[in-house]
Amino acid sequence: MSVPSPSSSSSRSHAPASVVAALRAAGCVFAEEEAELLLAAARTPDELTSLVDRRTRGLPLEHVLGWAGFRGLRVAVEPGVFVPRRRTEFLVEQALAQAPDASVVVDLCCGSGAVGAALADTLGRVELHAADIDPAAVRCARRNVAGYGGQVHEGDLFDALPDGLRGRVGLLAANVPYVPTAEVRRLPAEARDHEPLTALDGGADGLDVLRRVAAGAARWLAPGGCVLVETSGRQAPVAVGIFAAAGLLARVAVSEEWSAHVVVGTWGAPAPEGGPLTPSRGR
Repeated sequence: MSVPSPSSSSSRSHAPASVVAALRAAGCVFAEEEAELLLAAARTPDELTSLVDRRTRGLPLEHVLGWAGFRGLRVAVEPGVFVPRRRTEFLVEQALAQAPDASVVVDLCCGSGAVGAALADTLGRVELHAADIDPAAVRCARRNVAGYGGQVHEGDLFDALPDGLRGRVGLLAANVPYVPTAEVRRLPAEARDHEPLTALDGGADGLDVLRRVAAGAARWLAPGGCVLVETSGRQAPVAVGIFAAAGLLARVAVSEEWSAHVVVGTWGAPAPEGGPLTPSRGR
């Protein structure tokens, strides 16, 4: 569940017991917290009943509410759009640490635009571009980045971006799909049944889209610019090799707390002596 729990410090739910019971019976692990959020979203008892019904039928909570919590932001999320994961906040943290002065930011495979919005919210005045192949995601992302002056483009990876961005991007974040095709069927039903396959399926080994991002990044990054991609721990060593083979100085950042792995690639800048970046040779 990406939506944060209510701010109340009380552990006792104020939602009707029947709502909590219905959610718990449907398998919702955080039934009390979800009940509070649904109660807050409903304007009438009938609307509460409708929201609870949609949730107990398996619709992701974020799609029921219409928003997801992400780095303190309420990100609009429409049905059929990939729900931003809490672990992806680690990608944002790494991006900000790697390029705190970036002025041109691209959120590739943007989904709802949560990553781009979070980066712009912290960086301040930036030129923000986001892109996705899914029309529903593009529509949703436009709502989320509008307040930052962001532009959202529909298309396949770099093909969607304006040519004027070539060689100018200081920070390229790409939350690519990385679930191997054979493992998609084992995903939780909330993801498998309600999120677009293009946002989940990364091909035979889960790294097909990552390879394409790595291969194209150098043409778009400014000297010293960086690209960051989320992956799994099992895939991370191979992903580092893919980045290195594309001419990027690569490393892996790991968050034990979120079980998150982010591959960071820097273009055209040597590693500082004793610094965090170490070159990796491709296989």
